[in-house]
Amino acid sequence: MNVFSHLTCVIHEEIERLCKAGTLPAGLDLSAVSVEPPREAEHGDAACNAALVLAKQARRKPREIAEHLAERLQERVECRSVEVAGPGFVNLRLTADFWWARLAELLTTGPGYGADDLGHGRRINVEYVSANPTGPLHVGHARGAVVGDALANLLAHMGFAVTREYYVNDAGAQVDALARSVHARYREACGETIGAIPEGLYPGDYLVPVGAALADRDGRRWLEEPESVWLPEIRSFAIEAMMDLVREDLETLGVRHDLFRSEHALVGEGRVDDAYAVLEKAGLIYDGVLEPPKGKRDEDWEPREQSLFRATAFGDDTDRPLRKSDGTWTYFATDIAYHRDKIERGFADMIDVWGADHGGYVKRMKAAVSALSNEAATLDVKICQMVKLLDDGEPVAMSKRAGRFVTLRDVVDEVGRDVVRFIMLPRRNDAPLEFDLRKVLEQSRDNPVFYVQYAHARACSALRRGAELVPEAELTPAALARTDFSCLDDPAELDLIRRLCQWPRVLAGAALAHEPHRLAFHLQELAGAFHLLWTRGKDDARLRFVDAERPSETRARLALISAVKIVVAEGLALFGVEPVQEMR
Repeated sequence: MNVFSHLTCVIHEEIERLCKAGTLPAGLDLSAVSVEPPREAEHGDAACNAALVLAKQARRKPREIAEHLAERLQERVECRSVEVAGPGFVNLRLTADFWWARLAELLTTGPGYGADDLGHGRRINVEYVSANPTGPLHVGHARGAVVGDALANLLAHMGFAVTREYYVNDAGAQVDALARSVHARYREACGETIGAIPEGLYPGDYLVPVGAALADRDGRRWLEEPESVWLPEIRSFAIEAMMDLVREDLETLGVRHDLFRSEHALVGEGRVDDAYAVLEKAGLIYDGVLEPPKGKRDEDWEPREQSLFRATAFGDDTDRPLRKSDGTWTYFATDIAYHRDKIERGFADMIDVWGADHGGYVKRMKAAVSALSNEAATLDVKICQMVKLLDDGEPVAMSKRAGRFVTLRDVVDEVGRDVVRFIMLPRRNDAPLEFDLRKVLEQSRDNPVFYVQYAHARACSALRRGAELVPEAELTPAALARTDFSCLDDPAELDLIRRLCQWPRVLAGAALAHEPHRLAFHLQELAGAFHLLWTRGKDDARLRFVDAERPSETRARLALISAVKIVVAEGLALFGVEPVQEMR
């Protein structure tokens, strides 16, 4: 049960009863009525805004509505007390019996608690990573990869039909530079002295084996040919080699995609021309000259007449060029064609996870999606800010293998896949992130990876000790659900149960908002409440989790611990992180 959805239904029922009784006018729109956890714990278990959002249409003072509603709610078995606060908030405190029943429900459900068919099988496309295929992935790509992968996991968990997609940017000047870089390494493999890699090419050692592989395949075939002959062949070879490298890097992080869509193929299929024709037919293309962009230069701008898309008709700040004066397509034009391709494949809902340097493209891309779909499709763009990599507070030096950055694989090899995945999620994707290689391995409360994993390990430890007192068959979640929980009446125990029972609401909210970091926030808060209760048990024997002299209390607390284990394990699984059984 989503406790807050349940309470919202309860509020709706009582308002409708007040309407039938004539206390409130009939026909009130209740869509804005909601029940949420209060900001301050002392205000109760739940807070309702009904009186505030209904006052205008009901033509009543908010507190008058709130007092009528509070009187009705006092009669509900779920409510221990109901108070009217401030201008008209209704604060509810729920009975211990209600929370104990929810704990039993959690245990009965077991793994998968909180999962819901929220999406009803609706198709959604999540595109993430999509790095240029010019080298290994760097630590900055790891953030987008993890955010996109965790978000895809979450949406699938909540009933959406998710396609995980990677857009291969294999057209344009950067892949020509890659081909020239591989040609240099190819010449080197054939015995030539190449000296320093020219400026503008890719100097990383990762291209040495690529050049050697080309020499093994083709011998000295390309040494005497002009660039116009070897460039297309070596470009294709280099892109394939780089995408193999990218897939291997992603595999080390546990990230997999369902589909890799090629920009080069998209252009070759005429899809850019098709998208342009659609916009032109709709009267959304015209020839004009744009003012130069303020601040950072737009790579698609030039001080000449260009073919422009009327992006301002769909909420953008300015119209955008699609075709340059020399007739070539802009980057934006190919991006439009790619998103039209998604729409034609049946995706009315799309999520793109982009790097920080693409923030200026969000409005124009949303405008294009609206235009292409007659405003039927939606695009949500998640911008991942930069990752600052540190080692005990000091910036990490560049990778010799990569040439200009620290590779994702370097970091995974240093601290492990699970640490990298988790540390990318406790902050919002649009907030900068510091990743300290030493601190993420510390066993302290300040390390979110350790703090949450330690909660799972502690739960496992307590259950192992409990197995010495309670038969193993009675320690399954289903068996523990039949426990008498009446001894779990300490405020700290009830607080832990409340946090556990918020999990369905957190899952639903994170899925609808496309914000997987909300799960990390909640897991840290849940771990904190669990660790606090564990510490209190050391000082107060009455709260001890496992006590041979108190078998009934031990069984009830093992049930509570089992619930903690279930929720933490589920959250970690959605992050693609393996829950640990013990800490070393």
